[in-house]
Amino acid sequence: MRLAAPSAIALSLLLTACGESEAPPVASLDFQKQLQTQLIKAKPGEVIEIPAGTWQLDRSLSLKVSGVTLRGAGMDQTILNFKGQKSGAEGLLVDASDFTIEDLALEDTKGDALKVVGGQNIIIRRVRTEWTNGPATENGAYGIYPVQTENVLIDGVVVIGASDAGIYVGQSRNVVVRNSRAERNVAGIEIENTIGADVYDNVATGNTGGILVFNMPNLPQPGHTTRVYRNKVEGNNHKNFGHKGTPVASVPAGSGVLVNSNDKVEIFDNDIGDHRTANVIVSSYFSTGYTDLSTTDDFDPYPEAIHIHGNRFGPGGDSPDNFELKALRLAKFGLNGRLPDILWDGYVNPEKLVDGNLPVELAICIDNGEAGIVNVDGPGGYKNISTDIEPHRCELPRLPAVQLRAALAEVGE
Repeated sequence: MRLAAPSAIALSLLLTACGESEAPPVASLDFQKQLQTQLIKAKPGEVIEIPAGTWQLDRSLSLKVSGVTLRGAGMDQTILNFKGQKSGAEGLLVDASDFTIEDLALEDTKGDALKVVGGQNIIIRRVRTEWTNGPATENGAYGIYPVQTENVLIDGVVVIGASDAGIYVGQSRNVVVRNSRAERNVAGIEIENTIGADVYDNVATGNTGGILVFNMPNLPQPGHTTRVYRNKVEGNNHKNFGHKGTPVASVPAGSGVLVNSNDKVEIFDNDIGDHRTANVIVSSYFSTGYTDLSTTDDFDPYPEAIHIHGNRFGPGGDSPDNFELKALRLAKFGLNGRLPDILWDGYVNPEKLVDGNLPVELAICIDNGEAGIVNVDGPGGYKNISTDIEPHRCELPRLPAVQLRAALAEVGE
């Protein structure tokens, strides 16, 4: 079903909102009412087409019907702008399965731009989310935000300016994020507490941290088994503008790929460079600044079974965003020296050590040419710094590819 062409009244409002006048944006009321009505009355299998134009909305949209496709004329042609938003926590909130959204943009939302909760078989394709004022703490937390979902494809999206993560996949299963661009967010792409994710052929640049693979406590499931490959992760040095007290606020500016408290992560065949702190960081929950580990789940704060191989590293580590790391760089590598490509905080689970070392199947394994590692000895207060790569000269079995089910598997590369 296609939304009607703009009425004279709606068109007049649109021109008022998007012209040269400095007056606050005016909601395209007829359009907004019609679109929300379509979403409420939608039937499974229905396609709702939104015409080209910049449409001002002042309240959230929501969809609770499964089997619906929401389609625009292109991410730079169909623009839903929420700059004057008066109510609602998101731009579009979806609580449904078998949902596809494609070829449109959501701009300047008060909170998250697109949030999908609890659905299965989700396709988010050629969607742009952006805060047009540029990076700011006041911006919404997440651009594209599927949470507690299963069988998810995020393909060809653009995310700009989120105060937490541009693309954030949380507490989900069976996820593919590909062919997308994340720019000027705190975290470009973040996979958190998710089981089975492939992140490939993306560009992450100008963020605080490029690609994050995290686990946090007190959530429905711990995450594991993530592959990060064939991405361009370059120049992620933006000052951290996340809200204080949030996990992402602890991400140091100049982080390329960052793994925190997650297991079975394979990082390979990426171009990673120009990061002032480190191209790759592997850390535990103990390095986040949080001290409360009173959890009721089986949260494991230690990163284990991390496999780093075959990446192409550019310059990095010349100006870390951390006082202790700055002092370490100067003391150990000299005035013009750099930290190695891979930085590890050094935390391991003492209960799993065998003769003082982690078993190979739990280790940080590196097979990446001349790339080095620095163990900063977080547990020892940075006193016993090591650049010995020998304990990390090992290999782990390759992780399996994510297999999307049903109709999603038919969506080509």
